Amino acid sequence: MASSFSINSITPRTTSKLRNYSFPAFKTTINFRGKKSSSNLICERSCRLGIVRASSTEVVDDHHGVADVDEGTKKVLRVGLICGGPSAERGISLNSARSVLDHIQGDDLHVSCYYIDNNLNAFAISTAQVYSNTPADFDFKLESLAQGFRSLTDFTEHLASSVDIVFPVIHGRFGEDGGIQELLERSNIPFVGTGSTQCEKAFDKYDASLELDRQGFVTVPNFLIQGSEMDESGLSKWFDQNLLDTKLGKVVVKPTRAGSSIGVSVAYGVTDSLIKANRIISEGIDDKVLIEIFLEGGSEFTAIVLDVGSGFDCQPVVLLPTEVELQSHGTVDVREKDAIFNYRRKYLPTRQVAYHTPPRFSMDVISKIREGASLLFQRLGLRDFARIDGWFLPPSSKASSSAGNKFGRTDSGSVIFTDINLISGMEQTSFLFQQASKVGFSHSNILRTIIQHACLRFPALLSHNIISSPSTRSKSSSVTEAFIKQRKKVYVIFGGDTSERQVSLMSGTNVWLNLRASDDLEVTPCLLAPATSYSDVSNFANHEVDKKSKTVWTLPYSLLLRHTTEEVLDACLEAIEPNRAALTSHLRNQVMDDLTRGLRKHSWFNGFDISDELPKKFSLDQWVKLAKESQVTVFIAVHGGIGEDGTLQSLLEDEAVPYTGPGVMASKTCMDKVATSLALQHLTDSGVLTINKDVKKKEDLLKMSISDFWHDLRSKLHCDTVCVKPARDGCSTGVARLCCEGDLTFYVNALQDCLPRIPPNSLSKAHGMIEMPNPPPDLLIFEPFVETDEIVVASKSRNENAHNLLWKGDSRWVEVTVGVVGKRGSMRSLTPSVTVKESGDILSLEEKFQGGTGINLTPPPSSIMSSAALGRCKKHIELIANTLQLEGFSRIDAFVHADTGEVLIIEVNTVPGMTPSTVLIHQALSEQPPLYPQQFFRKLLDLASERSM
Repeated sequence: MASSFSINSITPRTTSKLRNYSFPAFKTTINFRGKKSSSNLICERSCRLGIVRASSTEVVDDHHGVADVDEGTKKVLRVGLICGGPSAERGISLNSARSVLDHIQGDDLHVSCYYIDNNLNAFAISTAQVYSNTPADFDFKLESLAQGFRSLTDFTEHLASSVDIVFPVIHGRFGEDGGIQELLERSNIPFVGTGSTQCEKAFDKYDASLELDRQGFVTVPNFLIQGSEMDESGLSKWFDQNLLDTKLGKVVVKPTRAGSSIGVSVAYGVTDSLIKANRIISEGIDDKVLIEIFLEGGSEFTAIVLDVGSGFDCQPVVLLPTEVELQSHGTVDVREKDAIFNYRRKYLPTRQVAYHTPPRFSMDVISKIREGASLLFQRLGLRDFARIDGWFLPPSSKASSSAGNKFGRTDSGSVIFTDINLISGMEQTSFLFQQASKVGFSHSNILRTIIQHACLRFPALLSHNIISSPSTRSKSSSVTEAFIKQRKKVYVIFGGDTSERQVSLMSGTNVWLNLRASDDLEVTPCLLAPATSYSDVSNFANHEVDKKSKTVWTLPYSLLLRHTTEEVLDACLEAIEPNRAALTSHLRNQVMDDLTRGLRKHSWFNGFDISDELPKKFSLDQWVKLAKESQVTVFIAVHGGIGEDGTLQSLLEDEAVPYTGPGVMASKTCMDKVATSLALQHLTDSGVLTINKDVKKKEDLLKMSISDFWHDLRSKLHCDTVCVKPARDGCSTGVARLCCEGDLTFYVNALQDCLPRIPPNSLSKAHGMIEMPNPPPDLLIFEPFVETDEIVVASKSRNENAHNLLWKGDSRWVEVTVGVVGKRGSMRSLTPSVTVKESGDILSLEEKFQGGTGINLTPPPSSIMSSAALGRCKKHIELIANTLQLEGFSRIDAFVHADTGEVLIIEVNTVPGMTPSTVLIHQALSEQPPLYPQQFFRKLLDLASERSM
């Protein structure tokens, strides 16, 4: 299969996509130290990374050990997972790769991981690196951690001899525009997804719009701006033709080749449109910009299409589409009055967007969406799977009334398709998994089905029959029943009322997905339902009634895959509403029938593995008693509130139900940041320091003279700059740096007005978006802002190393976050992570929890902290954990002196974030041997069970 293909030898006719990229001619491999020969060292590094040499008869995996490639009639399918790329969505690509890796690994399928950096350099990376929060986490370490290929030619030659099929999960440029596909095609390397020519045509929004028009579909009127030519006259005429006001007419400005959400904005009038188009071009996002009319009154939707045909015989089935509803809660920023489904709304767990699967459209509209998406998939020559986005417009809209007799017209309005996504996002709660679970596919089942379908196109791979759903492997019914009865029952609880309830949902979902991979566990996700409304915050105390009367829902698989707790709750209520439930069931059966007609032809398909169940509602008291009766162990993932203040722990202890994390008293102490400081203040001589604090009630603060309070605060704390944070909330909301009286005034007004968030750069010092607690906290802490030296991860392409870590180290203090694990009295520190802020001085919600942003250096680089100082730091962290009587696991945030290892405590989180990109995962992977997410969460669960014995 190896090829002598060279980039330089491609004729102009065959480089329509490749000409757009600057391929590196030479990429230095790894700088090795020591006296071993470079060839031996490369072999050693290759083995550790799970890279297979052409002559090898086995795959060495740093995750699962050794897997035989050919074991009699059983053959292991070797999959090359490629992520990264040059687009702004490379962080999301890493999230997708991590999710795919979690769900396709098995005895019959081996995964090797690869990464393309921003400059199109290719690397073989370890599976551990895939769990990094962002590419920036390891970009600067690639030369020492990964095998670099000297060119993309070398890379494809390696793939040709080392993997059976490639699964590209590069979003945007080079991943969806045909770039990576053409490289693979030229070397005859099998891959999942659509071919290069078809990708190129479908990815470009302008070209796709022209093709849709030729195919007879309704399209959105648009105007193309290319290069530096700002055709103001032509654009003005276009505005007039579409009855838009040239001064204030509302349009959408988007790059044509930057994915589905990067650089998209709303503009008003010709001048504003040209300004925003020029910004896209000048920032290097794209040199082609599309201006479209704003689809007023429309509803956005997205639909996953799955090909279930044989070989090149296309048989697309459209799953249950999802309606995308943009929402606003509380005071709406004027800049959000004409909101669009942008990058932030798509990838952050905020209440700015809600999804409805199936959509709340009439049956004829849903049928038209499914029919149209299927036709598009076929006519555009797409393969395996894709996501197609569009709009449903009521009859009264301008675009709908001008649709004529084109495809998309219904009695209820018009269906317009706008975006084709060749490699749909594959994060844990992405549209792919939301829609697939609605029709019976688990994460593993849908991904393996897609991979196996791609194999049908390649004769050499027909002998590979991976199991589409490993969880349904054949066992005799009697063995299966006996096995199910013996399985240990686990409840994973998340949600609640705090400002971190959305992060709690992410944590709970991640824990549930990882634990359910264990055959001996029966894991049920449970939502601690949020309060129905905080519209009248003054009455919030009414919600603080008997905690036992709070509501808990046990959830079926498909209802959990949402972005917010409110969405999950709404989905539960919808599921038990008779009319909605009947519609969903009808559509589900319809889609499953369509799928079955195609999939039953394939011997490798093992059936659907997600049943159509209803959620169940309990009071918290009933739920705890049920946990006791069923001998359940509870995994607590409720951040803040009753999940961290000892309340939930106390309820479970009263019924002798084992649970994860610290006990009642430790939870109470750590939830109160003032109490935490008091409990540790006697450790000063042992190298553990605390920060002076001033605590104020919100109601008192609102009555004070801001000027007088600011003066008194600076005098009392002996500082010029102050940090404000809720006293008894989580670690990521409402935290701000106040540099002057004006900052304090703005913050107090935000509390008084119940702002859901403080927009970026509203205070005197630059900062990112500050999510505010909802409802506002009763108690606030003011403390000196601890100044640390900025750490910069710089990318350089001239003269020096490719990536550099810059740190002046003047103050010698750095901020770290550290996980601690173990039993009470013998807690052990994991490897600390140095936190690097990307914007401002306070880590934002995104930087803490959302994959694709934020940088964590694990372990701290030796250029910042010596191994001796790091050792002392870990000892101090363990002293803190054992003094506070922590157990199970927790996370400690602190400032550390880079030379002495002294620790200045910030706070302790007894239910830390457990999202797919949390630093706890990075730190567990730094253990020897590494603890992968499934192993790590299982260890935490086992600690809970051992404590109850």
